Amino acid sequence: MTTPAAAPLPYAEFDGHPATEDDLRAAAFFTYGHFTAMQVRGGRVRGLDLHLERLDAANRELFELPLDGGPVRELIRHALGAAGAADASVRVHGLRPPGADATTVMVTVRGPARMSPEPVGLMSVPYARTAPHLKRPGDFGQTYYGNLARRAGFDDALLTLPDGAVTEGAITNIGFWDGTSVVWPQAPALLGITMALLEQELPGAGVHSVRRPVTKDGLGAYRSAFVTNSQGMAPVARVDDTVFTVAEELMKRLAAAYGTASWDTV
Repeated sequence: MTTPAAAPLPYAEFDGHPATEDDLRAAAFFTYGHFTAMQVRGGRVRGLDLHLERLDAANRELFELPLDGGPVRELIRHALGAAGAADASVRVHGLRPPGADATTVMVTVRGPARMSPEPVGLMSVPYARTAPHLKRPGDFGQTYYGNLARRAGFDDALLTLPDGAVTEGAITNIGFWDGTSVVWPQAPALLGITMALLEQELPGAGVHSVRRPVTKDGLGAYRSAFVTNSQGMAPVARVDDTVFTVAEELMKRLAAAYGTASWDTV
């Protein structure tokens, strides 16, 4: 018996079957939903339980339906197997097209990705995401301001509120170092899985971690900063005209703490 050829990447499945034109058309024309993004290495994911909890909580909020982690895990495993990918970038979307009684789960598989470790520059912009605690597709403002930032010579945007409070990056969380503690902005924002794992692991690595308000006017009080998302972390070189020291020792300690987070088999 011959082994079926792996599907080419990018690859997508809807409820465990290869995406059809009708599936993709529904996803393209009805974007109300949520998702989580993860990096898979050797068939394993850091913080898989956090990803599954995120999906269930968002599904209950948006659709008033649970999304059980067991079947979702099987769908991820199935899509990875069909794509022949042990290392991959995976997104799991929860959708409910008009008239549907149940949640449709779309799993997409792409090649693995890793954030560049090079320092980044961020341009502050006046933008707050709707329901920022939810990870969801189709947010025009994030893309719009991210593009404006890159046109202005920055790498990405930093979202801020009308009172100057710093919230999050366009596609990242941001943390600051005041010399003794990692400070996460206490503001409406998405709790990224990498951020959540760092908050969990930093105390064991001897690094104090706190949440408190951070404002644009107060950025000069911090020595260093960094961003995180599902693809990793990178130091921040500047926000607008505020320049930060690229603290190599801090980045090593963050990487070491993150490295202690367990890998879960899908």
